[in-house]
Amino acid sequence: MLKAKKKLWSPLSDRLLQTRTISSTTFGFLQNQQQHLSNSQPHSPFPFISYNNNNKKIQTSSSSGFSSHFLPFSGKSFCSAQSSEKTNLRCWNCNAEPQNAPFLVCESCTTIQPVDHSVDYFQIFGLENKYEIEEDHNLEVKYKNWQKKLHPDLVHSKPEKEREFAAEQSARVIDAYRTLNNALSRAIYILKLEGVNVNEEETVSEPELLAEIMEIREAVEEAPDYQALKEIQSSMQEKLQNWSNSFASAFRGHKFEEAKNCIRRMTYYDRVNEEIVKRL
Repeated sequence: MLKAKKKLWSPLSDRLLQTRTISSTTFGFLQNQQQHLSNSQPHSPFPFISYNNNNKKIQTSSSSGFSSHFLPFSGKSFCSAQSSEKTNLRCWNCNAEPQNAPFLVCESCTTIQPVDHSVDYFQIFGLENKYEIEEDHNLEVKYKNWQKKLHPDLVHSKPEKEREFAAEQSARVIDAYRTLNNALSRAIYILKLEGVNVNEEETVSEPELLAEIMEIREAVEEAPDYQALKEIQSSMQEKLQNWSNSFASAFRGHKFEEAKNCIRRMTYYDRVNEEIVKRL
């Protein structure tokens, strides 16, 4: 049983997008994105084109989209840090005041602004700060619209300062989209906004759950065909949805310990789902 437990556990932070430290040019950002993006989510509105310091194109590749699971990044950078000082909300280029929030791009001169970490991921997409996100909010459409304004390829001939801002803003919008688009990562994020940290190393010690997970894993390994795997996957997705609903209820009631327990359960079932995806 311990062996099965060890195999199944993988901290969520090991599967989430790394919030990168941006270099002095956009090349590092673009190179990182080319390396990490996979094929199962919506296409980026721009191909990934890299430039050297002389603004000469040195590499071109198409963006194939995002995977349904996050790539590695540090838990500390997962939640937006609150700025220690209020940002002076004027365009650094034309000194115009913002006409809309959040102020990522100046509406007057279309210049990309520096990242304001006091703006959280929900605010980036104009969403209420709540766990449930309705389909009619069109998160994917909002993400693409931001990238049409922020993507580094759009400012490759601009001064280095704006190229850096574009790389930082675009990376943060990607991180925000991937975080909010996944129920498990969204649950962890919204708890952190409430000041509740989730220990991703903490495992569930309930014998019944561990026995269930071990049986499911054996079923996955012994599944005879594609259809059998899809049936197990459907069951896992149903369990994930049920625990997601339980999290939503606990969060609304400010029952944060109960909410954290829901996250631990969701993490286990999400891990099993990953195993299934690898075999499909």
